[in-house]
Parts: sequence; C-alpha cells; structure tokens
Amino acid sequence: MFVIITYDVDKRRVGKVCKKLREYLDWTQNSVFEGEISVGKLTKCMEELTRIIKKNEDSIYLYQVTNPRNVKKIVYGQEKNPFDLFL
Repeated sequence: MFVIITYDVDKRRVGKVCKKLREYLDWTQNSVFEGEISVGKLTKCMEELTRIIKKNEDSIYLYQVTNPRNVKKIVYGQEKNPFDLFL
C-alpha cells in the first residue's frame, strides 16, 4: 500500500522519529515521508514510533492510500527528494 506519514514532535524526539521513518519510507519534505510499504512493515513501523513519541505532546498522521493511481502529486517549487522519479 502507499502511505504518507507526517509528524509534529518535540525537538528532543525529531531526530529519532526521522531516523526511524527513513528505515521504512522515503523522505519528501521536513516532517513528511511517503512510499510503498507492506501492512506488516507499516504495523512494525508504527509500533516503533509509538514507543518514541509522547502521546500527550506529539502527533503522527498516517494517510493510507488504497489505490495510489488515484493520487496526483504536484510539487510547486523545489522538490526535496527528486530521486523518487527514478524508482
């Protein structure tokens, strides 16, 4: 499945969250990751993230796209991760 994950976490945990998401998805912009991922890997990723964040202070948004053909991505300005075009 294709997912987009965004996060807003305290600066003390930003590095850990970013590092963890890089293990699973492609970085596209500050606090935004996206990519194809299996249900099992997504479950594992989210479990690991919930151990890093503080639920009463931080937030993670998960957008699941069941049919990625219905998503049109348009970038205005500088694309942060142009390497996705070659996959």
